[in-house]
Amino acid sequence: MNSIDIKGFKKWVNSISAKYKQSQIKAAIKVNSEMLSFYFELGKEISYTSFKAEYGSKFYDNLSKELIKNLPNVTGLSPKNLRYMEKFYLLYKDKLQIFPQLVGQLFSVPWGHHRYIIDKCKNVDEALFFVNEVHKNNWSRDVLLNFLDTNLYKREGKAITNFNNQLPEEDSDLAQQIIKDPYNFDFLSIGKNYDEKELKDALIDNIQKFMLELGNGFAFVGREKRLLVGQTELYTDLLFYNIKIHAYVVIEVKNRKFKPEDVGQLGAYVASVNHLLKGDRDNDTIGLLICKNKDKVVVKYSLENYNIPVGVSSFELEKFIPEDFKGSLPTIEELENELKD
Repeated sequence: MNSIDIKGFKKWVNSISAKYKQSQIKAAIKVNSEMLSFYFELGKEISYTSFKAEYGSKFYDNLSKELIKNLPNVTGLSPKNLRYMEKFYLLYKDKLQIFPQLVGQLFSVPWGHHRYIIDKCKNVDEALFFVNEVHKNNWSRDVLLNFLDTNLYKREGKAITNFNNQLPEEDSDLAQQIIKDPYNFDFLSIGKNYDEKELKDALIDNIQKFMLELGNGFAFVGREKRLLVGQTELYTDLLFYNIKIHAYVVIEVKNRKFKPEDVGQLGAYVASVNHLLKGDRDNDTIGLLICKNKDKVVVKYSLENYNIPVGVSSFELEKFIPEDFKGSLPTIEELENELKD
């Protein structure tokens, strides 16, 4: 291998340092977009430089040392972070050439979020999906990590619905986007042999987590909302309002496989909400049935000629409290006696 051009390497590092200083980023007042713009440019420099071949495995360590020497008050120049900068550039460079308008959104997301996205996403389209969600919903890192781990990218908008036929064109796509399949209920603390009431109780007990799983824009109206229809009282499982689609959303949860008659029951609730609660400025109410499992063909046929907007999803629930867990916990009396000893 040729001898390393140390003088040339230091000259290259000095030019990078000068770009950083020119961007006027200071440790105490970092502007995220400016910082990410620099990270992107540094990633580009790293991806194309010939010094990687010259230094081999020591390249990132040497680059980090030289940058820290030149920029002593700047954080984020570790070898590991430099590798992320290169991945950051390589992941998005082609998309930004085609869609330069994505720059503002991309650089508005915190760097720590980007590192999670780089680690977890399999392609640029999936990465940009999560960038958009973070930008739109102001997700924390914990919320982002939760949705990365529960595969939101493949779940969002995947429910079987008849929205295309039953909602105006401008509303149907947006309504489809707020519905997932399947829903992940692993945030629930529930025994394996739960019944439907226990499932619904657990969802209400964890209403904040449930709403997070439903997605941004949902506001909880009530459980078993009473609807007086003629001389008959109807009670919805769960009633929400979604501010994105400006409509009520009636949610029915079934701890069993989907049955065609479920659509009729849900449709009655949806029609009742339209007549009794829907205001002049509200869009048509939609129904969402969340079942333990479903035959997709049966669902599709059941919704095909149904004239009320309904979607059908399933749920996943794999984390359970052991059946003997409660019996293994100490009683209050046992705890008090332990404290006395």
